[in-house]
Amino acid sequence: MSDIEIGRSKRARRVYAFDDIAIVPSRRTRDPRDVSISWTIDAYTFQIPVLAAPMDSVVSPATAIAMGQLGGLGVLDLEGLWTRYDDPTSLLAEIATLAPEDATARMQQIYSEPIKPELMRDRLAEIRAAGVPVAGALSPQRTQEFYETVVAAGVDMFVIRGTTVSAEHVSKSTEPLNLKKFIYELDVPVIVGGAATYTAALHLMRTGAAGVLVGFGGGAASTTRASLGIHAPMATALADVAGARRDYMDESGGRYVHVIADGGLGTSGDIVKAISVGADAVMLGSTLARATDAPGGGYHWGAEAHHSELPRGNRVHVGTLAPLAEILNGPSSVADGRVNLMGALRRSMATTGYSDLKEFQRVEVVVAPYLRS
Repeated sequence: MSDIEIGRSKRARRVYAFDDIAIVPSRRTRDPRDVSISWTIDAYTFQIPVLAAPMDSVVSPATAIAMGQLGGLGVLDLEGLWTRYDDPTSLLAEIATLAPEDATARMQQIYSEPIKPELMRDRLAEIRAAGVPVAGALSPQRTQEFYETVVAAGVDMFVIRGTTVSAEHVSKSTEPLNLKKFIYELDVPVIVGGAATYTAALHLMRTGAAGVLVGFGGGAASTTRASLGIHAPMATALADVAGARRDYMDESGGRYVHVIADGGLGTSGDIVKAISVGADAVMLGSTLARATDAPGGGYHWGAEAHHSELPRGNRVHVGTLAPLAEILNGPSSVADGRVNLMGALRRSMATTGYSDLKEFQRVEVVVAPYLRS
């Protein structure tokens, strides 16, 4: 890919967001009922390639259970309100009523309550008792402190999720998490991210991670681009990380690391495009926060929104559209790609002639920029 001259001292690579690309049908079509969108990672098979993002506006113990029953995976934020308060429902309701100018400061106060290990244990036990796969997420900064509690409580999948996670974190003041040693010593699959470049993802794959989250600063509630000037257009980021997966397979003798898109997935079309450029699954935040049974009550926020020193996100209004089951599987009464996400994925795969997700990663893609109306 050729560089573009920004000025005499700097050149840059042209990269692409989902809106810059389009999928092209092939010579074959299929019946959508014959298309499989199941996804297998480690020993676990899911009927839909969707992880609900570990954000308080998206996942509570109840919605983690509902996601599991619908064939996906709900990932509980183990640093969120459900592990700080015995019953955070009144606080979730309060956050939904805050004036925009007061939201950040009040959320910083609410999230200053200490995390309680016994609540981590109880929330994970509640999900496990429902008979669905159990997944919890910690930031890299908290993983060292709480991972033993989480593993002892029993998780099927462990997620280390931050704005960006590297295998070579450097600090003069604290001992960094040794990802390779940490993952080696655990006996559950670990998903790590975000990453947005070939090199960063390749290093994470070498730690033994089962999956890599791809995305940086592209979520609906993120202001990372405005506050830090950092952003990774997702179509290129995913294609780069898929390239790292291919090269790591050669390097490791065939070990497959799953690529999970995490950010910039506002519609079913974005989900389709994510898989077309190499994603195995998607992690959804604002898309699922629109469910009438989501804990955010029509609002959406991430951990960046209440950072104690440098907030890099907002509490945003996303509204409510339909129950979670309909958001995922329909039927839909809107035509803008926000409801029946999995039905749209099946339809797109059928229209282009592909029968499963791995095949669909080979679909033809063209550069076709357009502006949303």
